[in-house]
Amino acid sequence: MTYALTFFVALGIAAIATPVSMKLAGRWGAIAYPGGRHVHTKQIPCLGGLAIYAAFWSAALIMQVWDQQMLGLFLGSTLILGVGIWDDVRGMRPLVKFIWQIAAAAVLIFFDFSMKTISLPFIKDIHFDKPGFGAVGLILMLFWVVGLVNTVNVSDGLDGLAAGICFIAALLLFWSANQIVQPTVAPAHLTLALAGALLGFLFFNFPPARVFMGDSGSMFLGYIIGGISIMGLLKTATILGLVFPLLVLGMPVTDLTFAIIRRKLRGLSMATADRGHLHHRLLDAGLTQRSAVLSMYGISACFGVAAVLGAKGQWIWALAVLFVVFTLLIIILMRRTAMLAVFSRRHSK
Repeated sequence: MTYALTFFVALGIAAIATPVSMKLAGRWGAIAYPGGRHVHTKQIPCLGGLAIYAAFWSAALIMQVWDQQMLGLFLGSTLILGVGIWDDVRGMRPLVKFIWQIAAAAVLIFFDFSMKTISLPFIKDIHFDKPGFGAVGLILMLFWVVGLVNTVNVSDGLDGLAAGICFIAALLLFWSANQIVQPTVAPAHLTLALAGALLGFLFFNFPPARVFMGDSGSMFLGYIIGGISIMGLLKTATILGLVFPLLVLGMPVTDLTFAIIRRKLRGLSMATADRGHLHHRLLDAGLTQRSAVLSMYGISACFGVAAVLGAKGQWIWALAVLFVVFTLLIIILMRRTAMLAVFSRRHSK
């Protein structure tokens, strides 16, 4: 079976399943209402994550890329999807949701998911598979998966934003899966199944959105990306295993980091919602929702370019790209609205 077939199977199933998820959202009451910090102006169903889940795992099943680790990823992602659906329908306190995220990540422990070896730029490989250090690799794995779950969750603030960012990340992770000396079929097929599912969903989610993915979708995406990247890490000791996905998701990671710092400085809980995120800054500067989303796609693509350059060993160029991108992000996140307004006017011409 070809990679292209995996992609188009997932895309087709997502295109069919998304309208079904919209009807289920209406029936179950999973509706996002306008007002407050939300930028949409009408009621929108928010159970699109169910369609992404169905498309992703249906494609994986059809392409027959299952093994023991795939079973662990399936069980854990099903649990995190269930938590997200409950949150979308009935709501859930942040602490309770966080505990369930840890529980879902812990499922992977029973299927040999662990960070046994980490390779970082300019640093020798760090091994956690030696006697007495095994627990460190497991703790890092839990931290990694839960961190990515919340990173993607935070990025889901505009129509098509989280889906588009993760679509770019999935394509780049597919590229990295094929750079491994002895590539494994499962991670490559999974990344393309994820990309296809997201593109099919984006037909309905790109601004103006007719459906949101909800927490069920954003947490599922973070979980799958975290799990796939660890599967890659188990097969290679290069930076492709860990640093690559971190750079690919550099924009939401930066946004989340600034959000944590911002809330701590204000004496607020890290779970407190505010209008200080990157997409809020762009909207406040005068960009339309579609322009803001496309701008953030561009920033994500730049992070992806830096990741590819780093993977090829061209770290000077990678650092140069990262310096430019981080400078732009800091300008936006530090509320220099006058400079942003100039950018907004130029962008609208």
